[in-house]
Amino acid sequence: MEAIRATQKKYGSRAMATAVILALVIIFSGQTALGKGLVLGTLFSVINFVLMGETLPLKFGRSSRKTFVLSMSSIFFRYLILAIPLVVAAKYEQFHLATTIIGIFMVQFVILAEHLCKYIHAFPNKIS
Repeated sequence: MEAIRATQKKYGSRAMATAVILALVIIFSGQTALGKGLVLGTLFSVINFVLMGETLPLKFGRSSRKTFVLSMSSIFFRYLILAIPLVVAAKYEQFHLATTIIGIFMVQFVILAEHLCKYIHAFPNKIS
């Protein structure tokens, strides 16, 4: 459980920090709705990531039917959570829909960026 929480903290904090820094740059350039949308989507992305990690241990030691029901209900609930920023961004002009969608994928972008950086740094060593 500690490893899951450490992973959640690592990627969640990196995603939020990246979103806040990008949002500040965007807001200072005069596009407030774009920056707000990015932070809104990222916040719900982090919430989704934490919920995914918290429900993971519940699936162990149960029958396959209970595991299936728990998995499906977890996915459904997390999709409902991810729909909230989309509805908010579609309804209110103070949030931009496109950057909200980008923010929803911010945790995945951070994970991918970390792995790409590790691969790029390891690549010159493989050539030699």
